[in-house]
Amino acid sequence: MSEKIRIGIVGYGNLGRGVALALWQNPDMELVGIFTRRAPADIDAPDASTPVLPVDGLTDRRDDIDVLILCGGSKEDLPEQGPALAAHFSTVDSFDTHARIPEYFEAVDGPARAAGTTALISGGWDPGMFSINRLYGEALLPDGETYTFWGKGLSQGHSDAVRRVPGVAGGVQYTVPSDVAVDAVRSGSRPELSTREKHRRECYVVLADGADAAEVEQAIVTMPHYFADYDTEVHFISAAELGRDHGAMPHGGFVIRSGTTGAGNAQVVEYRLQLQSNPEFTASVLVAYARAVHRLNRRGQVGAVTVLDVPPVLLSPKSPETLRAELL
Repeated sequence: MSEKIRIGIVGYGNLGRGVALALWQNPDMELVGIFTRRAPADIDAPDASTPVLPVDGLTDRRDDIDVLILCGGSKEDLPEQGPALAAHFSTVDSFDTHARIPEYFEAVDGPARAAGTTALISGGWDPGMFSINRLYGEALLPDGETYTFWGKGLSQGHSDAVRRVPGVAGGVQYTVPSDVAVDAVRSGSRPELSTREKHRRECYVVLADGADAAEVEQAIVTMPHYFADYDTEVHFISAAELGRDHGAMPHGGFVIRSGTTGAGNAQVVEYRLQLQSNPEFTASVLVAYARAVHRLNRRGQVGAVTVLDVPPVLLSPKSPETLRAELL
């Protein structure tokens, strides 16, 4: 067997733990270290032999790591960590603020090119797998409309944004699609739908001591890129209720392309995800793309890339010959 791909994890919350679990299912990879801003002694590593180290000393380990998987949040962590770490390592991340992806790509691309590293940004399932299926839909049915629906499910990125609001001690956010809108799209009628008509957002928030509920609610519902364009409900609950009722992390959604082909025949293509664990599935996507990033870097392709730039064959541990025999 060829040498294993050496993976480092930066940040060990829900996503980082999901990455560690996913690596156990990929025998061509090994976890060589977890890097954290917290006290390493406070981290419950997946295996006693896995080093847990301060993130401040990460650059000293560049010869020991093939790909870093960055598991921080998109609101504050990745905009700083992505460009900084791409200057030293090949990386994979799940930056998911859609409106800022072009500028984030540029911020990561320069340092990566200068360092000769390969940095895949915005992996996961949306952006990520949904992005690929939007591209397929548009390419195959040029006369048509693409619709994306999320949920019902807990959004990691939006939940992280809620928890960053001053006065919030804890919280989660659920995205809820409109059944009426989904049915209309599946019918092939190609309706015109506003952002607000397709989804609503529900937030469950634990207030910090002394925080003003009205101020917290206003800060959430007016947050650009996250809540301002949606009907958003904010429910204030206790910490006990948050732990009891909102500990699971389900999610999912649909990408639907509705169009017509040459003779005017209606065609509807749908890709669906139904996830019991949002972070574990996102982590599984990041791990597959870490394999691809390692292969791209060894081929000499450097700089920032996205899932749209990566040939599917690079995701699989199987050889191209095996894939042709088994999957075609």
